[in-house]
Amino acid sequence: MQHTVVERDVEIELVGPPGRGGAVPARLTYRTDDPYAVHIAFHIGSEHPVNWTFARDLLVEGVFGPCGDGDVRIRPSRAGGRAVVLLALSSPDGDALLRAPRAQVSAWLERTLRIVPPGSESGRLGIDDGLTELLARAADGFGGGWPHDLWLSGESQDEDA
Repeated sequence: MQHTVVERDVEIELVGPPGRGGAVPARLTYRTDDPYAVHIAFHIGSEHPVNWTFARDLLVEGVFGPCGDGDVRIRPSRAGGRAVVLLALSSPDGDALLRAPRAQVSAWLERTLRIVPPGSESGRLGIDDGLTELLARAADGFGGGWPHDLWLSGESQDEDA
């Protein structure tokens, strides 16, 4: 199965006390091989970006109303006459309140939802195909009768058992 990546660069604002906030370049990423998650990479001037991953459903819900608890909380708001999405992130290293343009986040989310509609995510994981292949290989490798025949006989193939 071919995988699709949906990315968008967005200027997110760190909300803080005067002189401590500012613009933070970020990249929103969605991958169809990880269909339940969204990824945000914050480019804060260090060698490596700071990466956060959380449920796509959480971001979808947070565009319309307050949601989340714990490490990630999201809610819509207004700032300077603009519609924004507030992201409150908590980690052992500290807390951050970030503000992103709601129109940009919503447009990116809509693209992800067109590619993998809500409720169809599990079909993208390939679990059924992988399990079918694994069971077919196991049956071929054990003459087709294992493990069913072994289960019925009550015998163990372990010599130590």
